[in-house]
Amino acid sequence: MTVYARILGTGSRLPSRAVSNADLERMVDTSDEWIVQRTGIRSRFILGEDEQVAGLGVAAAEEALRAAGRSAEDIDLLIVATNFPEMILPGTSPFIAAGIGLRDSPFFDIKAGCSGFVYGMAVADGLLRSGVSRCLLLVGIEALSRMTDWTDRKTCVLFGDGAGAVVMERADGGQGGILGASIHGDHDKAMLLHMPAGGTRTPASHETVDQKQHVIKMEGAGVYRSAVSMMARASLEALDVAGLTLDEVDWLIPHQANLRIIESLVRRTGINEERVIVNLDRVANTSTASIPIALDEAVRDGRIGNGDRVLLTAFGAGACFGAVVAQM
Repeated sequence: MTVYARILGTGSRLPSRAVSNADLERMVDTSDEWIVQRTGIRSRFILGEDEQVAGLGVAAAEEALRAAGRSAEDIDLLIVATNFPEMILPGTSPFIAAGIGLRDSPFFDIKAGCSGFVYGMAVADGLLRSGVSRCLLLVGIEALSRMTDWTDRKTCVLFGDGAGAVVMERADGGQGGILGASIHGDHDKAMLLHMPAGGTRTPASHETVDQKQHVIKMEGAGVYRSAVSMMARASLEALDVAGLTLDEVDWLIPHQANLRIIESLVRRTGINEERVIVNLDRVANTSTASIPIALDEAVRDGRIGNGDRVLLTAFGAGACFGAVVAQM
């Protein structure tokens, strides 16, 4: 009997504070025209000073549970994909576990750059198929606004905060679920996206704070050159594992990093652009949360329906990249 890891429900949550490009014009030397032309982003949502990102994760998780017809009592594993946890120790997962009322079930954080949610789906697929878990919750969550240099116009215009979640369950027999996956890493490109200080290599000090070493540093040109080829490779490999061609996929949801990158990916793969889901114009780059947020929006507005085949692909710091093919 074939065992599948099925997606039962999706959820997402954005902060209430919207920040437009016009708002950024008053903060740094930039313009709406410059931002839109280079990124495709028009607005983003940012946490308020008194908000904590785990609250978004709890709300997204609760939406996913309701959509799946499950409760916290049904969840035997929580996986949280994030790059910047609420605390270096113990991470973010225990705070989300507490928020949804999880009892006794294990939880852990996973870090794989903006590919964290795709990596998390591949890990969840293996754990469900092996029987380690029967029903799990996967959350992609990020508060990049807290790690951004708001005086650097090259990076501050890119990022937003948010959370997305899926409930996944082991299904004995039937069809659907995760059909194929491909994940990779290229350590030679580890410094394309990084934060210099705060870890054991360069612990926090007055000097590192003064030198702004606790914010995201990005080599934009290097990211652009690598991202398209990485996502295209992983996508084709995942489709091969699934025994499908690109023409047999209903929707492509790429990591929402930059519209130019997405457009280049569309040209390279040849997929019909009308089958590509894009929301970065409204929410910007939410890192590990970008794919589950876009997935949930498309499920809730009816674009993605039962039986649809969806290709999810991402790249990020590390450099980590991958893709997953799922049938809803």
